Amino acid sequence: MTISEKKDGAEMTIREMGLQDSMYTRIEGGVEKDLVVDKRGVSICIEILTRPKLLFLDEPTSGLDSAASYHVMNRIVKLDRRDGSTVSDIASIHQPSNEVFELFHNLCLLSSGKTVYFGPVSMAKQFFASNGFPCPSLRNPSDHYLRTINKDFDDDIEQGLGGSSTEVIYNLVRSYRSSGICKQVQQQVFKISQQEGCPIEKKGSQASFITQSIVLTRRSFVNMYRDLGYYWLRLAIYIALCLCLGTIFHDVGFTFGSIQARGSMLVFVAAFLTFMAIGGFPSFVEDMKIFEREKLGHYGVGAFVGNTFSSIPYLLFISLVPGAIAYYLVGLQKSFEYFTYFLILLFTCMMLVKSLMMTVASIVPDFLMGIIIGAGIQGVMMLNGGFCRLPNDLAKPFWRYPMYYIAFHKYANQGFYKNDQFEGLTFPNNQAGGPPTIIGDEILRNILQVEMGYSKWIDVAILLGLVVFGNYQNG
Repeated sequence: MTISEKKDGAEMTIREMGLQDSMYTRIEGGVEKDLVVDKRGVSICIEILTRPKLLFLDEPTSGLDSAASYHVMNRIVKLDRRDGSTVSDIASIHQPSNEVFELFHNLCLLSSGKTVYFGPVSMAKQFFASNGFPCPSLRNPSDHYLRTINKDFDDDIEQGLGGSSTEVIYNLVRSYRSSGICKQVQQQVFKISQQEGCPIEKKGSQASFITQSIVLTRRSFVNMYRDLGYYWLRLAIYIALCLCLGTIFHDVGFTFGSIQARGSMLVFVAAFLTFMAIGGFPSFVEDMKIFEREKLGHYGVGAFVGNTFSSIPYLLFISLVPGAIAYYLVGLQKSFEYFTYFLILLFTCMMLVKSLMMTVASIVPDFLMGIIIGAGIQGVMMLNGGFCRLPNDLAKPFWRYPMYYIAFHKYANQGFYKNDQFEGLTFPNNQAGGPPTIIGDEILRNILQVEMGYSKWIDVAILLGLVVFGNYQNG
């Protein structure tokens, strides 16, 4: 489809649902009645945009008053015939008003999984009346039917041929199965089942994978920009934390005491700055809800990778600004090459924690439980990252093998150590009986027990591999 055809299709759908006056209204988070109606209409528009032959609607009037319910359902009924083709609408609805109920052509009443009635709406009154449950003249038929077949309140059952609600439902089900209406329905079902299947008509409305990814990436980027709690509030907190970090460790220097200070500062960056990514978990949960609803026919799982792409500029920005504040206030390696590595490693850790929280969000939809579980996972990794307890002192059966190598803080800490803290540096040695100075390589090998058999870029590569693996699992 061309861009003009797509726009025409979208505008036609908007007009069909009567939303042309709300085309430029932001409805996200709206609680006013008009905005609730618009949100309901937009949800339906998304479903009918691809021009389906069969439209399933689950409680389309939920949360709407009688006037708004009639407006929405009347628009849906008008979709039955368009473009010279027939559209069948199947909707589940609770307590429709009399005006809404009159819009339906056929009615299906279920009770405890059994079909009480399935047929034309016009014949439902006669069916219930013939079984001893006539509808009073001033009562909404839908209320009468639901009250009759509801067995939650036995003491308040309609007075008719039966006694308890269970007996009433049993009699109605038996009466329907032997009725002419049921036989007509069975004949129609038999005719349909005997028809030879025809090839599915493809109108070309399904967008390509690249188009889906671009659209989803743009939508996710805009949502992140508008949501203050997604990244902007985190940015403010990160800046405040890095100002505190930079002033506490300001101009840390090259004394013997600065060895411990440098290590503490870098571990705080690797652990607690990345830990703050759990603050975006509620937004992750909302993204997963939208994904679960829209993946059924609108786009594939792989296209949802746009959520990751759209977050890259924000994560890069909140890594660059707070990271630069902390890095230069503390006075780490002055060369721009070392700062670039510091920034890349911090950004990679941010991406990894985001991927971790997205995985948790796909498993635990409740945001409170998800935050607790995500925080617990990161807490275990922090303890096992090689700073709180040196690697050689960890219990080997479990904490050293395999937990130490699973914890991403191990690679983050060692990457920061190799890059900023001791590479090419010399410190005075205050240990009794030792040489007057101690070089950074000795500190890394003997004091911090860093694995020096590979480059610091290998640590970044491992973390990037974990990011790719995490996003693959989410997909």
